[in-house]
Order: sequence, then C-alpha cells, then structure tokens
Amino acid sequence: MPKHPEPLLNRLLSQLEFIYQDIELTTSLDDIAAQLLNEMRLTNDIEAPVPHKNHWSEQDIILITYGDSILPEQTEQMASSAIKALQPTPLKTLKQFIDANLSEVINSVHILPFFPYSSDDGFSVIDYSSVNESLGDWDDIQQISKRYNLMSDLVINHCSRRSMWFENFRLGEGKGHDFFFTASPEDDLSMVTRPRISPLLSEVQTETGMQYVWCTFSHDQVDFDFRNPKVLMAFCNIIRQYLDAGVKIFRFDAIAFLWKVVGTKCINLPQTHEMVRLLRTLIEHADPTAIIITETNIPNSQNLTYFGNANEAHAIYNFSLPPLLINTLLTGSCLYLKRWVMSMPPAQDGTTYFNFIASHDGVGLRPAEGLLSEQEINTLTDTIQAFGGKVSWRATEDGDKKAYEMNVSLFNALKGTVEGEDKYNLERFICAHAIMFALEGIPGIYIHSMLGTLNDHNKVKHTKQNRSINRHQWQNELLTQAINDQSKHHHKVLAGLKALLAIRIKQPAFHPNATQFTLHLGLQLFGFWRQSKDRKQSIFCISNITKQTQRLPVSELNLICTEEWYELISQTEVNDTMLSIELAPYQTVWISNIRP
Repeated sequence: MPKHPEPLLNRLLSQLEFIYQDIELTTSLDDIAAQLLNEMRLTNDIEAPVPHKNHWSEQDIILITYGDSILPEQTEQMASSAIKALQPTPLKTLKQFIDANLSEVINSVHILPFFPYSSDDGFSVIDYSSVNESLGDWDDIQQISKRYNLMSDLVINHCSRRSMWFENFRLGEGKGHDFFFTASPEDDLSMVTRPRISPLLSEVQTETGMQYVWCTFSHDQVDFDFRNPKVLMAFCNIIRQYLDAGVKIFRFDAIAFLWKVVGTKCINLPQTHEMVRLLRTLIEHADPTAIIITETNIPNSQNLTYFGNANEAHAIYNFSLPPLLINTLLTGSCLYLKRWVMSMPPAQDGTTYFNFIASHDGVGLRPAEGLLSEQEINTLTDTIQAFGGKVSWRATEDGDKKAYEMNVSLFNALKGTVEGEDKYNLERFICAHAIMFALEGIPGIYIHSMLGTLNDHNKVKHTKQNRSINRHQWQNELLTQAINDQSKHHHKVLAGLKALLAIRIKQPAFHPNATQFTLHLGLQLFGFWRQSKDRKQSIFCISNITKQTQRLPVSELNLICTEEWYELISQTEVNDTMLSIELAPYQTVWISNIRP
C-alpha cells in the first residue's frame, strides 16, 4: 500500500472521526482513510491546494443542458449497424451546436445526468459508470471536456430501484446489499423534511425479509446509507472516474438530504456538511482546479451554510434569485429582490455564487420562504399558472400541502405581469438575464432560456410530470431554422443574450468575486455597482423593471467627473452634463468608466 502524505491523511482521519463518531464500525478509520486515498489514486507527492484561490473569472459562463436537448436528424432507414454507427449521437449534435453558435460566449457546459436511468430524466441512476447509449459514449463526453469546462452531476443521495446495487439489496448479497437506508413504519418520522408528498418509506420484499427503504424523492429513487463507509468508497471510485473523463465541476445533487438520523429533520445535518468537506479534501487534492457546487433547494439562510469557512462548496446555487427576480419583473417592484441582494454576504475568495434563473427543474419556492409572504407567493403562482405554468407541491410537517416549485419555461413566465399578458415578453426576458449576468457570481444559463423555448405541454401530457414542461427536445433541423429566422423570437433571444454575454466576459468588474454594492434608486429601478478586484473598473448596472419609461437622474450615481463614462450595451457616452437617462420599459444600462 503506497504511503500517503501525513497532513492529508490526518485531515481525512479527523473528518472521518467526526462523521462516524456515533456509528459502530467494523473497519478502523485508518483503513477507511487509506482505502479512500487509494480509490482516488492519491500518492505521497500530492501537494495541498492553495487555499482561497478563485478558479474562475468574468469569462466563465456555464450552459446547462440535457445530453439530448437537441436531437440529431433522423434517417428514414438504417439498413445496418454499420450505417447506424455513422449517425451523429445527441452528444455529438449538442457539441456541434455549441461549437457553431455559442463557443464565443460559453466556456463551460453542464450536461445533466448522462447515465442510464429509470426515471426523473436522469436523476434516478441505474449505472454511474456508463454513458446512456441513447446519448453517446464516454468518447463523446471527453470530446466536450476537451473544449469546455465540463460540469457533471454526482447524484449522491439516491439511485434507481433498477440498479444492480439495489438488486443485490433484494438478494442480500454482493456489492450494494448494504448500501441503502432503511427504517421502520413504527419510527417517529414526523419531523422529516420532505420535498415531495409521496410516502417516505417504500416496502420491499428481500431474501432476508420485508424491508422499508427510505425514499426522499420518489419510490424509484432509493436513498443511500452513508453510515456504511463502503458507500463513501464507492462514490470516491465514481468521482475518480469522472475526473479521468475530464469533469472539472461537480454538482452535488440533493446533498442536503444525505445523512439521516431518525427523530430529526434529516436535512442539513452536521455529518452532511462534514461529508462535503471530506469530499472536497479528496477532490481538490486530486485536481486543485476542480470545483464543487452544492445543489441545495432550501431556504436562503440554510443554503449559505454550505460555503462552510471556504472549506465546503466552492459555489452554491443562488436558489433565491429565480423566484425573487421573476417576482420583481411581474410586480414592477424590486423591494424584495433589493432587500435580499443587500442581505447577501460577499463570497470570500475561493468561493462564489452560482447564479441562474431557469433550470431543468422548476422555480423553487422554498428559497423564497421568509423573503416573500404567503400572499405574495400565492400571487406569483397564480400568475405563472395563468401563463400556462404548473405548480408542484410538497408535504409539510403537519401533513398539509405547500407549493414547492413553479414549473414553467422562463420565456412563458415573463410573458406579462400580475396584470396579465402584454407586449413586453422579449424585453422583460432580456432584462432578467441582464440583471443575472451582472450580479456577483458565475452565471448559469439553461439551454431553453438561450433558445427562448416555450412551455412543452405535449411532453407534460406524455410524461405526466410537471417538470417536463421545461424539458423540451429540439430536432436539430427545426432548431436551426428557428434561430436563423429573424422574424422568430428564438432568433431574437439568442442574439440578445449572446450580445450581453459578449460584453460581460470582457469586463473585470464582472469577475464573480468583484465588489458589489446595492444602489438606492426607488422601487422601479433596480441597480447595483460592481468594482473590479484591482479597483480600476467600475460598472453601474441599472434596470427599469417596469413597463413604463423611467428616468434615472445621473446625479444619483455620483459619477467621478474626472473619468469618462460609457454605456456598454447601447455603446453611448454618459457624462455629468446629462441631467437624466431615460430608460425604456425593461431596459438595462451598464455604465462603465472603461470604454471597450
């Protein structure tokens, strides 16, 4: 067994001791630590990573997509397997589309679970070590990773009921037979935090008798039992494989639910946080440039804890941003968005926010709890439903149902205001992204936002899943026609967002960790100020979030008169002789002291 560096080994032992302090183990912590290091292929010449180092810049933009969001053109007949092998895979088609249309503004790609699965569009993984044959193969994945920073899901809380591990659980033998969390229907589970309304426990007949497996999300997604160190070892093996395939960014899916203790809420437990710290220790020693992003769709104050002391997640999903920004544009008031932005602590170096306003899931409402009142959330959900969206529910501790997320394409969500539909759909949509692109953090853009995809009601009808409404699959030929037709909103959306991104990635003041201060310009103008880390560039980012023209008094900005100021989006001069700037409905300005 190779010798491992003592500082790393000691750190792992300390973390393992905390995690398993209440667990009776059959293997010593020293042996567990040694096996983890072997799974990760860490040797004694591994140097500790530099702490508080930012592995990102203003040029980092992440595209979020399924491997089959764009389907290759189909031939009428595939006469032989040889001909079939020549056909482009969805992953090849995806790369070709990104190369041709987005490569100048996108440098990172998050491919949502690309493994064999049984449900939840990939998040019920059957085999973590394989690429879904319907998408392509590992070579397709590696080709994408050679040109773009590749982000992959680590679906670490649960796996598919159809996995070999779970089959071995039924049989009571082989790898996986002891990987799953079980409980008794007699246990007090009343405090458990649930993201769904389905029963928590699922009855399973095994060779050793009836068992009740824990299912946080669905009965096809069975939760792992990390009290067994073998589960941790298995995932370290998976992480190593993903690193070898070129994965640079790990999305820890549903990580908040990882550790369970009967009689507690079973969310955000101390062992879960320590597990994130342990996995970070291993990952950053294996690749000092790799990044962990935690996916924790929970209230904002809880979400922030996953930064730890810059020793847990490198980045956290800014889950409160989507509902608050959508609410702002639907109501014409930035009150709650402004309050929230002012309350958010600056991310220290080595950490950052992952900003997004649309995703493969819906718009989570738990992160709006405590930020919007129940009445405001009800108004928001009513408006979204009027625009063709859906609402998904969760069970509360007292057994009631509560809105959990809104399921809708972002373009449809912004087709009007609380007063109803209007003519400003495109302008409102572009405005939402202009705000998100400028905020502190790394922007993540869902491919269907980039394309202005509409609600897919046919897919919802087919799958009977609300989330399918924003998981459309484009035929490549039809997509090409749509984005090339200048009369279609798809073309206008793509052109508008690319133009904003082309500006953003050139501004040092938009570095994810650049200084940010909120401006006080009333409730109809939402604004903030960014300053580059070297303090040479300042940008005032101001958006009219209403459908009425608004005037921005230039004096409110306190522009330094000895510097020249320039509006980056419209490419116009701004000077202190101007009394005000007139902002059209949903117009955004980025006023910089440095001309491009």
